Amino acid sequence: MTKAAHKITLSPSRDIPFNKLVLSQSNVRRIKGGVSIEQLAESIAERTLLQSLNVRAVLDAEGRETGMFEVPAGGRRYRALELLVKQKRMAKTQAVPCVVRDSGSALDDSLAENDQRVGLHPLDQFQAFQALRDGGMGEEEIAARHFVTVAVVKQRLRLAAVSPALLDVYAADGMTLEQLMAFSVTSDHARQQEVWDKVSRSGGDTPYQIRRQLTEQTVRAFDRRVQFIGLAAYEMAGGAVLRDLFEADDGGWLHDVALLDRLVAEKLKAEAERIGLEGWKWIAAAVDFPFGHTHGLRELHGQPAELTADERATMESLRTEQARLEAEHGQADELPEDIDQRLGEIEAALQSFDERPMIFDAAEMARAGAFVSIDSEGRLRVARGFVRPEDEAVVSEDEPETEAGHDRGTATAIPDMEGGVPAATIVIGHGEQEAPADAEDVERPLPDRLISELSAYRTLALREALGREPSIAFKAVLHTFVLAAFYPYGSVFYCLEISLRTPSFPAQPPGLQDSAPAKAIAARHAAWKAKLPANDKDLWAALTTMDGAAQAELFAHCAAQAVNAIFEPANRVHQGRLSAHGVRGRLEQADHLSRAVGLDMISAGWKPTAANYLGRVTKHRILQAVREAKGEASAQLIEHLRKPDMAREAERLLEGSRWLPEPLRGADAEVTQAADGVDSASLPAFLSEDEEATEGADDVEEIVAAE
Repeated sequence: MTKAAHKITLSPSRDIPFNKLVLSQSNVRRIKGGVSIEQLAESIAERTLLQSLNVRAVLDAEGRETGMFEVPAGGRRYRALELLVKQKRMAKTQAVPCVVRDSGSALDDSLAENDQRVGLHPLDQFQAFQALRDGGMGEEEIAARHFVTVAVVKQRLRLAAVSPALLDVYAADGMTLEQLMAFSVTSDHARQQEVWDKVSRSGGDTPYQIRRQLTEQTVRAFDRRVQFIGLAAYEMAGGAVLRDLFEADDGGWLHDVALLDRLVAEKLKAEAERIGLEGWKWIAAAVDFPFGHTHGLRELHGQPAELTADERATMESLRTEQARLEAEHGQADELPEDIDQRLGEIEAALQSFDERPMIFDAAEMARAGAFVSIDSEGRLRVARGFVRPEDEAVVSEDEPETEAGHDRGTATAIPDMEGGVPAATIVIGHGEQEAPADAEDVERPLPDRLISELSAYRTLALREALGREPSIAFKAVLHTFVLAAFYPYGSVFYCLEISLRTPSFPAQPPGLQDSAPAKAIAARHAAWKAKLPANDKDLWAALTTMDGAAQAELFAHCAAQAVNAIFEPANRVHQGRLSAHGVRGRLEQADHLSRAVGLDMISAGWKPTAANYLGRVTKHRILQAVREAKGEASAQLIEHLRKPDMAREAERLLEGSRWLPEPLRGADAEVTQAADGVDSASLPAFLSEDEEATEGADDVEEIVAAE
């Protein structure tokens, strides 16, 4: 006969007045953590006591009950009740529900109660917050009632809104909280699941990788186009913005790129129409124009608008205040915030005086135009006063020449418009080039167009560097002169176009106009232009008054404009004046010149990105670049990826490595092979063990011939 199991008897419960309770020294909790006593008191006041206290009778020396009870388990609740009594929000005789223990150890009870307490799974909290909001409770009220910030509530609600399928994966410990946080950047459940299916198979499942894939078809909020129209305008037009509540996102990602481009085009057109009312014949508007787009156009010389007496007084007052503030705080390690802000305001105000509109001759304006674009900071950039060759005025042989002396061309009729202002022809363009795709033939050489673009950047950087080296510029020009005078049948391939014809770039990478060399050249050119006379008839006299150093600097700047280190594809070379051998000779001279001026392409602002190189070469070349810069371990890390992902990861790995592709290295440059022993802590942990997902994927990529 089986012996019956022992029946468990639970400890009795009873209501005990609070003033009969004392805190036990057997309570194991000594270190404060979690919700504060003050917050717990507020919770009890709001909801009453949700958990009973665990108490034991206090005995006298003879073992008799004294009527008092000690609290070994529930000390924080006791302290919260004690605070409510002190605040006179609860009577000291208020009955408190207690579980009375009379056996075992008080210390053991206290330890067991804390050991057995299990906190909520984060997902339970996320979904509880969501249920409270669905029940009509606002985010601020939820935050106040549960003693967290509103930002925390928003984060939890965002996590609860992730795809239910992914929440199930998280609940089953199939993904980390950091990964779940990365998925919250978008509310598109289908896209979330698509990305998870992809990254969980490939191994590229770091939070960084997940965020990047979820936002790869978007535009960052700091893009020049967004800065131009303003994020608020995009949102008012119904555009969605993806925000990351868990990491700094620099304003987020704009989801509707087509809407963004439409808003930009509309605003550019409105600005172009406004500027056209000034009296120009044509306005060309685009997000960006290629470097050198004004070559071949005659630029008008306007006069800055005269300052009024009030404006001159204001400018003088601002300069006085600026000098005073700089003198008072010149020795400070850091300017006070209000002083720094005021100096910035003064600088902006003074700059507005310097950038006041130029006044042009009305007759010249009637056959000239302006370029309207967006600079790298998202501000409107207007370049006024350019005359196309076909719009130059006709001068008959028996008529005196115009003041400019060289204004000959085709006569242009100026259409009438009400009010006497001619209607400007407005052309809206995009001005940005799309990088062609490439294929995965490991034996395929670099595309001609890509080499041309790389050499265009190098040419621009070499022009800027040579412009800073007057002595070398003299030597380079002298070298070319001697070649032409003494070796007419030898190497007649010149790197310097001595006629000072500024070569155009048949192909150029996007954003070349905003590159560091382009800005440096433009600034130096503008500085010299301000020193030179407006009329070319006065130029000889002006040059005569310059000292030798100034002439040398001006000479270097002008000579640098003739640099041509551009690679030209064979099909274009044969149609032009140079043979393929001539192009090689020109590039060899460019190498000599680069070494002489100490050209450093990294310092000139070039770095390998998916847009300008890595996304346009074969996977073999991408891996070769990473291998050269970071070692074999890094190359193996990304070799399983598809080409777009490989290019983006290679860009990240090559950041700061100073790696350059062959067309940007000097002829005698050496590439040091990186050691294979790369610090694993610096590498992303997404090396895949399952390559079947990408097997054969690269075979279907279409080969697109470079132009």
